[in-house]
Amino acid sequence: MKKIYPTLSLMAPLLAWSGKADGKVNKPQDEKKPNVIIIYADDLGYGDLGCYGAKNVVTPHIDKLAQNGVQFMNGHATAATSTPSRYSLLTGEYAWRKPGTDIAAGDAGMIIRPEQFTMADVFKSANYTTAAFGKWHLGLGDKSGEQDWNAPLAAHLGDLGFDYSYIMAATADRVPCVFIENGKVANYDPEHPIETSYEKPFPGEPLGSTHPELLYNQKSSYGHDMAIVNGIGRIGYMRGGGKALWKDENLADSITTHAIDFIKENKDNPFFIYFATNDVHVPRFPHDRFRGKNKMGVRGDAIAQFDWSVGEILKTLKELNLEENTLIILSSDNGPVIDDGYDDQAEELLHGHKPAGPFRGMKYSAFEGGTAVPVIVSWPKEIKKGKKSEALLSQIDLMASFATLVDTKIPRGFAPDSENRLDTWLGHNEIDRPYIIQQSANHTLSVRTKEWKYIEPNEGPKIVPWAPQAETGNLLEPQLYNMADDNSEQVNVATQHPEKVFELQNILRVERKK
Repeated sequence: MKKIYPTLSLMAPLLAWSGKADGKVNKPQDEKKPNVIIIYADDLGYGDLGCYGAKNVVTPHIDKLAQNGVQFMNGHATAATSTPSRYSLLTGEYAWRKPGTDIAAGDAGMIIRPEQFTMADVFKSANYTTAAFGKWHLGLGDKSGEQDWNAPLAAHLGDLGFDYSYIMAATADRVPCVFIENGKVANYDPEHPIETSYEKPFPGEPLGSTHPELLYNQKSSYGHDMAIVNGIGRIGYMRGGGKALWKDENLADSITTHAIDFIKENKDNPFFIYFATNDVHVPRFPHDRFRGKNKMGVRGDAIAQFDWSVGEILKTLKELNLEENTLIILSSDNGPVIDDGYDDQAEELLHGHKPAGPFRGMKYSAFEGGTAVPVIVSWPKEIKKGKKSEALLSQIDLMASFATLVDTKIPRGFAPDSENRLDTWLGHNEIDRPYIIQQSANHTLSVRTKEWKYIEPNEGPKIVPWAPQAETGNLLEPQLYNMADDNSEQVNVATQHPEKVFELQNILRVERKK
C-alpha cells in the first residue's frame, strides 16, 4: 500500500522580483533549499570505518562519502550512551540538564515533550517535509509503562515536528519488538494483541533465563534473558505481536526501504530525514547477504550492513538527481562496545581491529572512546571534495547550525547549548569550538578543549560491569590529559597543572549554573 505523506504548499521563490529606482532588479534565485539527511549509526566507533583506519572490514560507500566531502578527525557526540546523545542532538540541549534522559526503557514515555522545539521543527518552519526512520529510543506515549500498543499512541513523533516516522521504540534488544509507523504499530495483527512489561513476566511466556534452548539465533552473555523474540533474548517482557514482530535480519532492509520510498515521494520538495540505524548495536544479527563476509564475525558484518544502507541512500539520491543538493551528515550516537550482552564473539574476533581507534575507553566511558565518533559531511554543491578537518566540534551545534542553513529562527529559550557553527560543519573554516562537554554513563562530566581534557572526580567501578572490556574512566581524583601529546589519556597531569584544572573546573561550574 502506498504511503501518503503530508503535502506541502509550493515553495515561494527564495528571492522575489523587486524593482528599484535605478532600474536594476534583484536576480531571482530558482534553486531550492538543500535536502538534509542525518545518518546516525548506533555504537559505531571512531575506528570502525575504512576511512578512519578500520581493519578487517571494508566500508566503500562511506569512504566514498568522505572522499566527496569533509571528514572530521575531532568530532564528538555529547554523551557516551544513546538516549542522552540523541536527546541533545535533536533538542540542542545537553541531556544532563534534564532529569530522565538516561538510557530509556522500551516503554518510556516521551522524553522530548511536544511543547519543545526540535530539530524537526527547525526544518518544518522552513517548509521542509520531515521524517524519522529507525532507532528512536527517546520514549513514546505520554507516560512510561502506560502505552497501549494496540491503539494509536497518545504522543509520538508527529508531535515533535516529524511529518512521517517509521521507527523502533527503543533498541533492538528491548521490547516491544515491532516498528511504529506514524504512532501506530506497523503491520498490526489484531489476533495477537501486544503487551509489554519491564517489571514482571507474563504467565506461560518462555524466557531466555529459563529456556536457553530457544535462543537459537543469538545467546546472551549478560542479561538479555527475558522475552524471547526471533530466537533472541531481550530486555523486558512481551507477549503477542504476531505478524507485527520484526525479524532482526531484516531490520536494515526495512528501515532503508522506507527511507528510500520517502525520498522518492518527496523528491520535488526539500526534505529533512533523521535516518538512525540499529547497526552496530546488539543484538547483531545481520541479513544473510552480509554474514560471514569478514573475519570479525557478526559485528564486522553489521558494519558492512550499515555501509550498504548508506550506499542505497546515495544511489537513490543519484538516480533522482538529488545528489548535488543534498547535505548529508554521517555520525554515531556514541563510541563502540564489543561484548554488550550477547555471546557473539565480537571481542575474540577483533584480530587487531581497534573500534575506538587511538582513543582510550568505549561506550559508557568518560574517556575519549566514549564520545569521539566518526563525523563525515557531504554536500557536493557546496563542499570541496576530500578535505580532512581537525576542528573540534560537537553534535550539540547541529540544531543552531541548521537553523542558519535554512534561514529560520529558534524560539527564545530552546536549544540553549547549540551554537551556529555552520561554516565549520561545511568545512569552510577550521575554527574550534572553545570547549565541548561530554557525559559518561554515570553522569560524570568532562570538558574537552583542543589541547586539554578534564574529567571530574567520581565514584564507581573502573570497568563497566556488563561490558568487561570497557573502562569507565572513574577516578576519585581530578584527571587532566594533554590531548596534544597524549590523546590516549594515559598520563594524568592534573597535579602538574593545577591552574588548568581550575580553569576547566570553572567551565563546568558556569555551565551547571545556566
